[in-house]
Amino acid sequence: MFDMKPYEQRFNEVINHFAEELKKIRTGRAHPGQLDSVKVEVYGTIMPLNQVSNITAPEAQMLLITPFDPSNITAISGAIRADQSLGFNPSDDGRVIRVPVPPLTEERRKQIVKQASEKVEETKIAMRNIRQDIQKDARRKKEVNELSEDDLKRVEKLIDSTMADHNAKVDDLFKAKEKEILTI
Repeated sequence: MFDMKPYEQRFNEVINHFAEELKKIRTGRAHPGQLDSVKVEVYGTIMPLNQVSNITAPEAQMLLITPFDPSNITAISGAIRADQSLGFNPSDDGRVIRVPVPPLTEERRKQIVKQASEKVEETKIAMRNIRQDIQKDARRKKEVNELSEDDLKRVEKLIDSTMADHNAKVDDLFKAKEKEILTI
């Protein structure tokens, strides 16, 4: 019989990756995950921001960054400013860095939804690639007589239903994120 478990695991990994990517998309509210992409050069190496500081969101429109070593404040502020995709302008008082999160304009919200829909398309492409791998594997097994013609048809129906289920999960995640982004 045909084993779908490894493919099912790959589908779940793709959906989990998509969910993580959606978390990184701004919704107008401050969230420490917004700074996950920021890399800071400290002690001669480039490190993720969350490894050199503590990031919190004390208010809906403010991120607070407390460096573990206060001598890194300038490097952290510079790294946040350098990441143009974020559009943040941090300020520091020598001990902590405050990053105001500006409210989103309607135009910016629509732009963000468009970015999210691009991630949906990337996810669906990855899932189609997995489907192709399953189909190749099933046809190969049929050629070496490990699967009968009926089994191949059953596998193809199973692939179609699995794809439909996973596409629905992706669409649900996207719709929830779209609603969150467009809600003022």
